[in-house]
Amino acid sequence: MNLRKKIYLYTTVLFAVLLLIMNFAVYAVFSKLVYENERAAISNEMANMIKIAQRSIGNVPETELLRAFVPSNGMVRLVQPDKKAVTSTSPDEKGLSEIPAEYISSELIKTMERNNRLYMFASAPVILPDGEIGSFQLTRSMESAEKILKTLRFVLGIVTVVAMIPVLISSAILSKFITRPVATMTATMKEIRKSGQFKRLKLEGKSHDELQQMGETFNHMIDLLESNYEKQKLFISNASHELKTPLTVIESYSSLLKRRGLKKPELFNESIEAIHSESLRMKEMTEQLLLLARHDDHWMIDLKMVELNSFLTQVTRTYEDAFNRTVHLDSALSENTFIQTDENKLKQLLFIFLDNARKYSDDVIKVTAGAEKQEVYIRIEDRGMGIPMKDLPRVFDRFYRVDEARNRKTGGSGLGLSLAKEIADALGVEIRLESTEGVGTAASVIFKVT
Repeated sequence: MNLRKKIYLYTTVLFAVLLLIMNFAVYAVFSKLVYENERAAISNEMANMIKIAQRSIGNVPETELLRAFVPSNGMVRLVQPDKKAVTSTSPDEKGLSEIPAEYISSELIKTMERNNRLYMFASAPVILPDGEIGSFQLTRSMESAEKILKTLRFVLGIVTVVAMIPVLISSAILSKFITRPVATMTATMKEIRKSGQFKRLKLEGKSHDELQQMGETFNHMIDLLESNYEKQKLFISNASHELKTPLTVIESYSSLLKRRGLKKPELFNESIEAIHSESLRMKEMTEQLLLLARHDDHWMIDLKMVELNSFLTQVTRTYEDAFNRTVHLDSALSENTFIQTDENKLKQLLFIFLDNARKYSDDVIKVTAGAEKQEVYIRIEDRGMGIPMKDLPRVFDRFYRVDEARNRKTGGSGLGLSLAKEIADALGVEIRLESTEGVGTAASVIFKVT
């Protein structure tokens, strides 16, 4: 049984059960009121009859007295202690006289059944002329009450049947409404499996219910899968392409060492240097590829308030000590200038630009910081060959190199600026790159402040 049929069946049965329970409750309450009303009516009638009978017994013959009290649909009976009885019945209820007489000394009201018909029976004591206590009894048919209850049962049955029609229709509509997004999602997933292409649900309307959220979540999941799939394809393509060169170099020099390395010391030194250099470049490239293969949500950004002047002093000093290069820091920021960022990721971002400045220029690396309007900037400048204007829009593409500036001799893999762009996006900062061919390049990291 599919989900739509289950929802249709369960909702229909649930509504039917609730409707039946409600109808049974209505019938039970109404029938109880009818019976209580009959008991109250026969009790009042019995009280009036006792008053009249008490004054008339001994003055009026008992047969005539009972004939005056007999109801149109019942029987009146006077029973003495020795169970001798005088009975009077209505023309339609002659059969009641066949009921054996029973002496009852106390007041009593009850229902009784005879020949599949229901009666209300009442008994009350009465003083007889000889001073004994007799039992004055009244039996009255409840046919009118039964007709009312029968009519009520019929009406409730009709109401149940009529009410089930919109229940059935609404259950069908509800089951279709609920299962339509699920069916659409299932069809989309089957189409994805069949075609191998990522597809998304077409969301109609702008409701904010759970079905709409489910569709949006599904589309977001497909976005993540497609993004990760593309990253995986790109990673495999890039890794297989870019790692081939250093591995080929290492293999060639290793073979050369095996053949002639021991006989020619100068060849030995050259080969060891080349193998070491290519190994370092391959290690750096592998680390950058792994970082770029991450999804944006997995950068695990740890935001905190960072005092920018002391941070830049530490970064430039660390870089100077590590690479034995002069880095000149010129900060126009006021004291205690704080920004909210991830300190380690920002340091990694600045190191990428500092490393590019070191590779492509032998001059002093200049780092400046300042504030303009609603922005705080960090600017890293070098005096290298610069980048042609036509190549600037593509320098953030993976493995893209400018022939004149980014050749194999510098050890670059073409991944540094791509990684810098990923980090900047994760930090929520902007990168601006300015370059003049033959003059140098300046990279700026921009923070929006309020």
